[in-house]
Amino acid sequence: MIFHKTDLEDARLIELEERGDARGMFARTFCVDEFAAEGLCTQFVQQNMSISAEKGTVRGMHLQDAPHGEVKLIRCIRGGILDVIVDLRKDSPTFLKYAGFELTASNRRQLYVPAGFAHGFQTLTDDVEVSYLVSSAYAPNAEMGLRHDDPKLAIEWPLPVSEISEKDANWPLLEDLENDPRFQMRG
Repeated sequence: MIFHKTDLEDARLIELEERGDARGMFARTFCVDEFAAEGLCTQFVQQNMSISAEKGTVRGMHLQDAPHGEVKLIRCIRGGILDVIVDLRKDSPTFLKYAGFELTASNRRQLYVPAGFAHGFQTLTDDVEVSYLVSSAYAPNAEMGLRHDDPKLAIEWPLPVSEISEKDANWPLLEDLENDPRFQMRG
């Protein structure tokens, strides 16, 4: 795997090192030794998947508050997405900055998202499947989220939103969370 630093502190875009022959292709998508050499999380406790039918669907922006913060390793295995992450770690030099990464079945890139980041994506095609590893089990009492259209973040989504869950559409704005003790904005 080839690990690329991103504009956001501690996040990585990962390219697979593919090996092919007449049978097709092989690549490692995770290796404890390679992740450890990069100083990244090596313990994942859950693997999740989502399927979105319609182009323009937005899922997110999701996170779990400490101490249940999740490191995520995200892959799009069918179709394509713009995966967006927001650094919510108050002590980070990239606090409240966001970045978007195109992950597709054909480019086979992965995104490593540190704990303390909000995460979401928009589908770029119909019939999208996303698979991701997480380092912490789902904890409903720690579930948090941000609005995908928060003006303070001004995320530039590539398409009009065609589908979004009621819960995701109604997450609070950052300005409403700044004095909320539940929302610690930390990893």
